[in-house]
Parts: sequence; C-alpha cells; structure tokens
Amino acid sequence: MSAFTGKKILVTGAAGFLGANVVEELLKTGAVLRGTIHKKAVVIKDPRIEYVKADLTVKEDCVRAVKGMDYVIMCAAATAGAPVVAKTPLAIVNPSVVMNAWMLESAYEAGVQKFVYISSNAVYPPYEHPMKEEEMMSGPPFEKYYPISWMKRFGEILCETYSNWLKKPMKTVVIRPANMYGPLDNFDIETSHVVPALIHKVIEHRNPVEVWGDGKEIKDLIYVKDFVEGLFLALEKIEKYDPINLGTGVQVTVTDVVQAAIDADGFKDAKLFYNTAALVMLKKRMLDVSKAERLLGWRAKTPLKEGIAKTVAWYKKTYPNGYH
Repeated sequence: MSAFTGKKILVTGAAGFLGANVVEELLKTGAVLRGTIHKKAVVIKDPRIEYVKADLTVKEDCVRAVKGMDYVIMCAAATAGAPVVAKTPLAIVNPSVVMNAWMLESAYEAGVQKFVYISSNAVYPPYEHPMKEEEMMSGPPFEKYYPISWMKRFGEILCETYSNWLKKPMKTVVIRPANMYGPLDNFDIETSHVVPALIHKVIEHRNPVEVWGDGKEIKDLIYVKDFVEGLFLALEKIEKYDPINLGTGVQVTVTDVVQAAIDADGFKDAKLFYNTAALVMLKKRMLDVSKAERLLGWRAKTPLKEGIAKTVAWYKKTYPNGYH
C-alpha cells in the first residue's frame, strides 16, 4: 500500500511535461487525483482523474482547484526555451509570480496539508562547482536567468513564509530539479529545451545535426521518471521547509546528449554542426545531491544513454509519422 493511497492530490499543470508524468505515476499509488489544465489538451486519459480547466492567475480558479485536497503538487508554470527567455523574460515571470502567490494562498485557506513547489536550478549563482542547497543566496544569479531566477527565489520565500512565519503553518516542500528530459516532453524545436530539441533533430535525420554552442556545455540531466520518484519521496518524508536538490550529480555534455540520441536512433552517417554563434546559456551547472541521498535514501538510477534510448523509443512509438 502506498503512502498516498486514498490521499486527495491536486497536480497543477497536469497537461505539461512534468505534470503529466506525475499524474501517470500517481495513478499507480491509489491516490484520489485531480489535475488542472489550461491551454493544453489532456495527456493522460483515465477515468480516475478529475480534470479541472483553470487559469491559475485567477484567484477564483485556484480556490476551485484546491477545494478538498490534502496535497498540492505545483507543476504549473509559464515556461519557454532559451530564445524566448532571452527576448521576453517577463512573459514567463509575471504569470508565474501571480499563480504561485494565488495557489499558495488558496491552498492555505483550504487547509491543504502539504504544498510541493517545483523550483529551479536557475536559483543558484553561476558557480561551476556542484551547488549545495544553502548556496542559493550566496551571489547574484546568472545574468541571462536574472528575472526567472528571482521569480523562483521569491516563490521559495513565499513557501518559507507559509511554513515558518505563520501561527498556523502549512507544510511546504521545495524541490530544485536538475534539467529533466524524457517521455511526454515538448519536442518542438522552436520552443523546447536542449535535450528534446536535439532528439527531434536526430530522429528527423537532419544532416548535419545543428548543436547550439560548442557542445562542451556541462549539465546535470535527470530522466523524468527518476525525478518523479524523488519528488514522491520528498512529499512523503519532508515535514518542514527544507529545500532539496533532485538531480544525478553526474556531469554530461551537450555532445554526450546528441551522441546518445544518434546511437539510440541508429543514425549512422550523422554529422554534427556546432553553431557557436547561437545563443548559449550557462556553460556549466552541477547540483550536489548528497542531501537527497541523506534525507530520502534516493538516487537517480537511469544513466544518460539509457534515458535517451527510452525517450527515443517513446518518441518513435508516439509519433510514427513525425512530430506534430
């Protein structure tokens, strides 16, 4: 029997990449599920899920969504790829600040027991060592992430306020993920993140495969199913405001990613074109994951090559006639 059996759990952003994966895995736990959707269509279709259409920048919609829930997992967020972030950062920042504030207030007023906030590794300064949780405020954020980083930092401070600064507190669980990839992601080259964009290019056999930058950027990439497992353990075990990194702690380069996709696809004559004039964000981002190992007894278990191979297989099965 799962720790979530019979628990009423709301997953916001249930049609998004992370939200859909969370919903899919929660179906195995015996939880009573509700998910919010906004502009995207439902992804996981199952009669056990109650879907609520809601604009979470509107307080009344938040109140309706959280009513009667035990836990809230806040996967809803305004997101975009690097070009959009660079051109119009406030298009992401403004709605995210509003929805985080209204959702926390609505959950608190509804008597929700625990609120899970998905933060970001962008909260950290641009240091090149593996970042520990207590280092968030040790310096200014990376210049190109500045508005988004402070939006996420403020979201964490709101969570801390509800957990630590009210007479009747609400437990909040703050998670800082590594960069996630895997099934159900957005693979649109114009709007997606680096891993799904590269997978799309490889499966389409674009030759040469264009790689933004020199391919040497170092990332911590986590297969989404591993992340969801860690998230569930954090929801179950963390009982006070105590932000936690969920990543692999393993360094991989962008070239490692594209090579893994080429190997998984069997694209034998693939050539790479490194577009060094293209927009590149942080050169290196690593997370220290020792706290998650200590508090949750959890480690990500899917190596990059295996995770990319699973993602490529899912893509081909889901989009046999190409991504659309």
